[in-house]
Amino acid sequence: MSTRIVVVGGGTAGARLAQRLPVTLLGEEPHAPYNRVLLADVLAGRYASEVIALPGTREPARLGVRAVRIDRAARTVECADGSVVGYDRLVLATGSNPVLPPLRGLRGAELPEGVHAFRTLDDCLALRDRVRPGTRAVVIGGGLLGVSAARALAALGAEVVLTQQGERLMERQLDEQASGLLREHVESLGVEVHTECRVSGLRQRDGAVTAVELADGFVLDAAVVVLACGVRPRVALAREAGLDVGTGIVVDDELRTSDPYIHAIGDCAEHAGRVYGLAGPALEQADVLADVLARVVPAAGYTGTRALTRLTLGGARPLDLAAFGDATPRPGDDVVQLTDATRSAYRKVVVRGDRLVGGVLLGDLAAVGSLAQAWEGDEALPDAPLLHLLTHDGGS
Repeated sequence: MSTRIVVVGGGTAGARLAQRLPVTLLGEEPHAPYNRVLLADVLAGRYASEVIALPGTREPARLGVRAVRIDRAARTVECADGSVVGYDRLVLATGSNPVLPPLRGLRGAELPEGVHAFRTLDDCLALRDRVRPGTRAVVIGGGLLGVSAARALAALGAEVVLTQQGERLMERQLDEQASGLLREHVESLGVEVHTECRVSGLRQRDGAVTAVELADGFVLDAAVVVLACGVRPRVALAREAGLDVGTGIVVDDELRTSDPYIHAIGDCAEHAGRVYGLAGPALEQADVLADVLARVVPAAGYTGTRALTRLTLGGARPLDLAAFGDATPRPGDDVVQLTDATRSAYRKVVVRGDRLVGGVLLGDLAAVGSLAQAWEGDEALPDAPLLHLLTHDGGS
């Protein structure tokens, strides 16, 4: 008898597994699985929503179905529509939820009119319906998501203000010099950028947002507010089922939870103490789990992912950036850095011993392929001048 595999979640990880194996996929969103990385391009009008659809699953997915309870003893999943789905193996690919900051004027998950998270296709479509040329929009959060949202809103003709509580944009991925170049580019798109800027509350009139209040007393008029304050693994279903949960749902090298019949992959999964929250690791975890469940050959297991962050910002002069590993050198590390201010190009790598441990590239990504290969492989670098790492051939 064939094994009944049920997957909860139709995002990147769940859809990839459903492409590899015949499974019952329960997707909470009514849309067919799509590439979340491209949402900013849909918001900017560069792509229609159907263009970002992921390849089809092997079995028809059940869309618009929310799983509400797992009965581990009976091995069933109960859904909000009253249906009950039995499983032999259950895969939780529940993804993550946007973080809602503790602001005056925000109560629970019910957002005032004009206030939007930026996580789903519905969020994206609602923003497109609301924004017109000249609309005052404030984006809260200057990380990868916030920068992408600000760029997309500017492309729609909105008057955009981007606020970041930290010292610089994308501070988790970029060093000070790279972040400065990114800021210059974002401002060239017409976006007003404020760093070291803490938002304290929202002003409303008749249930609709009218302004954003800053902790220093300054007020930013706003007809639209985008919350881009990060994401948090979606673990409530797992926790209520009694599974081990840390930051995410704890899994072993076979992506198995504390229940041997339940696995977890993607943004909701915590492996070796780490939650990735990126598309690359989600795809790799789905592929490893497909091998584990299929048992065609003994699966090697999941040992972690070295994830590279990439972003393309449009405009009259588009800007590409990539970041990987730890770009902050320690004492004794070798650092190679090239800057071309006229082309807004910046390249930096950090070498520890004979290993490449991190890097940042803006503007010119010609060397990113060879750098990523050297970093992901974690192999000794060739005996060549370090400057060759930043040439287009990576020193080969």
